[in-house]
Amino acid sequence: MKAFALTGIAPEVIRELKLGKPRTIELQSTHNVVTLSRVNPGTPVFMTSVDMEDLTAGDSGIMVDVLSVSIMMKRMMEFTQGYHYEERERMSARIKVKCAASATVKSVTHEGLVHPVEVEVVRSSCYHAG
Repeated sequence: MKAFALTGIAPEVIRELKLGKPRTIELQSTHNVVTLSRVNPGTPVFMTSVDMEDLTAGDSGIMVDVLSVSIMMKRMMEFTQGYHYEERERMSARIKVKCAASATVKSVTHEGLVHPVEVEVVRSSCYHAG
């Protein structure tokens, strides 16, 4: 299965998503915001704690169902010694997701910083003897 990949996600966030409740997370990494610019609700997305530069076949993560996506600009004010201030803008993305399954990367496609990271993944199966 092909999917877009969100990388460098905190392991604590992935653990919480594995509990099954939908969660909204905010991402500010440029490569993740670029990837999310191509994502719509219902698009399968792979999330992993592995950094983008290190993502290779065999790395594990989770597949999530995207419930909502919003990309926005935030204005930030920085004050220096009370007299001068500088206004900056930062792009960020908020995404509400629900864990669908554990998955392992089969292959990675990444064409550069302004292109989304895509992966071919295999959903993990877990069987319990009863």
